[in-house]
Amino acid sequence: MIPSSRMEMIAKAVPGFTGKRILVLGDLMLDHYLMGDVERISPEGPVPVVRVRSEAHTLGGAGNVVKNLAALGASPTLLSVCGEDDPGKAILQLAEREGLESIIVPDGTRPTTIKTRIIAHNQQVVRVDRESDEPVSSRVRDAVIQAMIRLMPGHACVIVSDYAKGLVSRPIIQAVLEAAAKLSPRPLVLVDPKVPNRDIYQGVDLLTPNAREAGEMAGLRLTGRTEIIRAGLAIFKKIRCRSLVITLGADGIALFSGPGNVRHIPTMARKVFDVTGAGDTVIAALAVGLSSGLDLLDACILANYCAGIVVGQVGSATVSQKDVLAGLGGQAEPLVEGWLQADPS
Repeated sequence: MIPSSRMEMIAKAVPGFTGKRILVLGDLMLDHYLMGDVERISPEGPVPVVRVRSEAHTLGGAGNVVKNLAALGASPTLLSVCGEDDPGKAILQLAEREGLESIIVPDGTRPTTIKTRIIAHNQQVVRVDRESDEPVSSRVRDAVIQAMIRLMPGHACVIVSDYAKGLVSRPIIQAVLEAAAKLSPRPLVLVDPKVPNRDIYQGVDLLTPNAREAGEMAGLRLTGRTEIIRAGLAIFKKIRCRSLVITLGADGIALFSGPGNVRHIPTMARKVFDVTGAGDTVIAALAVGLSSGLDLLDACILANYCAGIVVGQVGSATVSQKDVLAGLGGQAEPLVEGWLQADPS
């Protein structure tokens, strides 16, 4: 009997993503897109004039993680905060329209985060952010923690989607870990981190910084394999996470299964138009893969493949089970390279 290839084995796990319950706690925002064409330069200054052809609003930040999970067939639950303003109302309407299970705590003291991206000819011209990164009040934080404790039972995994917009804090992380520890089976806790909060993630199961974030968290400039390994080891020493995935953009993924086991998975992207939301896709795919019984290496290969699809599209995109199954079975197995292997003796 000829054994199935690794890619075929991952593809066989994909239908098992359906219905997997995953809790997403993090910063929620409204992604606003203005799309058009550039035909001339402004006479008022050396800037392009974008003639807007279409406009769209979508859920961003933790909301984009939830959209990625739903596209992969999982049953996600969103827990977040938004302002009591028109963009906040738009977020609530979008969540309802997409049929998302969610608890969104209102906070009238802060604006809803909005990221406006102006896109012309499949390229982002400029992004305009309206936001507050001040910590949420203790009242709002406590409401989020109580909702999290109620929601967590029955979820296979918890994703903390930290965009450093004021929701994720040390008390939030500690409450998530304490609530998870009381459950059997214990949900995995995955964190997409941000550098300003690098000191609060101690003890999580998996951390997923990109290369720039990993370098800043470790105080290193990542110029090659040696610096990536050094940065990963520094993060392990400081944060004591169980595993670490550093996303490297066009260079794929560096998987640290532990301080002494580092492997590199090359990219599967054929073309790169826009990396917007690629980190959200990676952590969503990791969560559904791990929740469905894939080991960490196979979950990383899945995540790498999914990220390779979304960066070939403009704006925050998602990947469906159909997308994965259409290409994964016929995809060549990536050449996983061992970068560091501790001497077992």
